[in-house]
Amino acid sequence: MFSAFLNIVRIPDLRKKVLFTLGVLIVYRMGVFIPLPGLNLEAIQAGLGHTDDAFGRFINLMDMFAGGGLKKVSIFALGIMPYISASIIFQLLTFVVPAIQRVAKEGESGRRRINQWTRYTTIGLCIIQAFMICGALQNDEQNNIRRVMEPGMFFLLQSALILTTGTAFLMWLGDQIDEFGIGNGMSVIIMIGITSRLPAAIHDIANNFDPAIESSTGAAVGPSQLVALGVMFLAMIAAVVFVTEATRRIPMQTPKRTKMGFRQPHYLPLKLTVSGVIPIIFADALLMVPNFLTTFQNPTLQELLSYFQRGAFVYITVYVLLIVFFCYFYTVVVFDPKEHAENFKQYGMFIPGIRPGPDTRHYLEKVMNRITLAGAVFIAVIAIVPQIIQDWLHVSSQASGFFGGTGLLIVVGVALDMLNRIESHLIMERYEGFLKSGGRIRGRKGG
Repeated sequence: MFSAFLNIVRIPDLRKKVLFTLGVLIVYRMGVFIPLPGLNLEAIQAGLGHTDDAFGRFINLMDMFAGGGLKKVSIFALGIMPYISASIIFQLLTFVVPAIQRVAKEGESGRRRINQWTRYTTIGLCIIQAFMICGALQNDEQNNIRRVMEPGMFFLLQSALILTTGTAFLMWLGDQIDEFGIGNGMSVIIMIGITSRLPAAIHDIANNFDPAIESSTGAAVGPSQLVALGVMFLAMIAAVVFVTEATRRIPMQTPKRTKMGFRQPHYLPLKLTVSGVIPIIFADALLMVPNFLTTFQNPTLQELLSYFQRGAFVYITVYVLLIVFFCYFYTVVVFDPKEHAENFKQYGMFIPGIRPGPDTRHYLEKVMNRITLAGAVFIAVIAIVPQIIQDWLHVSSQASGFFGGTGLLIVVGVALDMLNRIESHLIMERYEGFLKSGGRIRGRKGG
């Protein structure tokens, strides 16, 4: 494996791609630390970062995708999240709106049009979110100290323009990585933003480490807990890699024959986790709603909402059920068995032992239901592991977040994709890849 990394330097084209990607990411990280003009940064830092309420958890989720830029209220405070939201919106619209569905089936030209609409929608979402964030900042105070030096319409317009431009610039940086760098640009930017929180998480654990204790007491972490954290971290990464790469290969046959008289082997690979991190994001967003209702002073309502406190049995049960539901829902959106069955019939391909047409469709639905259930259970386990570690080993939410949830799934998926692309370059130049036995690292495609 180390020789493979050395070979990266020996290939001029690959070396340029890697260095260009690193340069773009440095520019991105520098922008995260440039704050908006006209802010009282001390008051802002004192008011953000609480995780014991719904607003705090919402801020933390948004800040993870913004790479820390939201809590710093930087020019990249919105990050890539508006683009992610717009992409999800158009994926859902493609499923429910026939006109957009027809455009999606036009091939490359249709994808370019939808991508253009997605970017226009991203700008619109940026403007809305920017006004919401800036309006909340200038209407709030921390210990009777204003967070905005000179609140007013000029601050709103100026800040909204800067934040919208910041997200547009990040989209442009992602496009540059796609064209001149290595990996999927948007995904790489998100991954770097998430991993930028790792040093702070390690520092937090180091500050709470106490070699004199045998069991975790309060926020202190003993040697046995530190070893348990290390083992669980490696185990979770291995599990995520294994399940992310897991596919069900359905054998396909075609009437075409080779010169030797045998049918050419074909396979339809069905991923175990088609939906990725989308179910966790949707479930988190829905379960934040009950917590926002705690502001209403109604005894009956407060008693009902107490069952939806983070970590409660009802909360975890509903959380898992929502993740399973959204796994199935998103799989239905992105995978159409009827369309696949019609395409197979059109090209003369068939599954051995299954008749073309409706029988093939029912077979694909049956297989997808089974593997989606397995993938949904795994994603649900990944989602609740951080909460379990936080309660069991008494570490901060920032540290436990790297043991599962949205962040770990994104980082592992993007890292596998980048390794796959680098390996493709190495093999194309007749160098050994990361696996000397000739195997391939199959990473996910796209963001």
